[in-house]
Amino acid sequence: MKAIEITKFGAPEVLQLCERPLPQLKSGEILIKVHAAGVNRPDVFQRQGNYPVPPGASDLPGLEVAGEIVDGELGDSGFRKGDLVCALVQGGGYAEYCAAPLAQCLPVPAGLTALQAAALPETFFTVWSNVFERARLSPGETLLVQGGSSGIGVTAIQIATALGHRVFATAGSDDKCRACEELGAELGINYRTEDFEEVVKTATQGRGVDVILDMVGGDYLPREIKTLADDGRLVVIALLGGAKGQLDLSQILRRRLTVTGSTLRPRPVEFKAYIAAQLKERVWPLLANGKVKPVIYRTFPLAQAAQAHALMESSAHVGKIMLTVS
Repeated sequence: MKAIEITKFGAPEVLQLCERPLPQLKSGEILIKVHAAGVNRPDVFQRQGNYPVPPGASDLPGLEVAGEIVDGELGDSGFRKGDLVCALVQGGGYAEYCAAPLAQCLPVPAGLTALQAAALPETFFTVWSNVFERARLSPGETLLVQGGSSGIGVTAIQIATALGHRVFATAGSDDKCRACEELGAELGINYRTEDFEEVVKTATQGRGVDVILDMVGGDYLPREIKTLADDGRLVVIALLGGAKGQLDLSQILRRRLTVTGSTLRPRPVEFKAYIAAQLKERVWPLLANGKVKPVIYRTFPLAQAAQAHALMESSAHVGKIMLTVS
């Protein structure tokens, strides 16, 4: 099969088209003939040498795919060979064929193409597991999304809005802020020209938000602590602003705040299967009725993965960058 491999750590140009044998299936896995694959920040970090591949995972980049089931034991899953599915994988998505744990596969939502479905797994699993499971965003509560125009951001805005929450989002330009608002955010906050703490406090009559989804870290942390309401939860999922920051522990004690975080890729299949079941029950109907939709900024053929990564690093996009495979 044709695939994209990381020939060495470095700039996007180290991504090269190659020939690889088809994946050997492990117990519980199926083989997918890939129609499309998503491009995500962890792929960029892996290419740069900053994201070690979990033991046993493919060295090929790519954490989400959609395509046709062509092999594997399907048991009582309800899937059959030939069905179109989307899947969260630990790697190997930038290829014509990809192995995926059956428990991490979901049907392509009604009305969506395989390309659109391939844009779902990585961000939807991440948002659900962090915002709704780890941070426990509950009815009547408010959410602030840092990086609202990213793939994670547009997903978090839409799901939380569709489930009835007030959502605020930061982005790096006025145009991106308006895009966040069009997706359901009450306010898009330009972090280059506005103070998100001040804007959120004004919009909430000084109360702050219940949950913050943070992909920045670094010097955002003390400002985010001030932006949280009493009993608020800050969940950190990326460190684009650096791995170290200062926290006022007295605020955490006095106001009963929670600071937490997670990474999805190393989590066991059992955990991801639980999230898949939650998504199928709670979010897939929202996709089928159009209340939530994939947001695809640009699509590249597989052989142009390097150009896709260059676009990702430019941060010029709103939503997802995709690769078409077959």
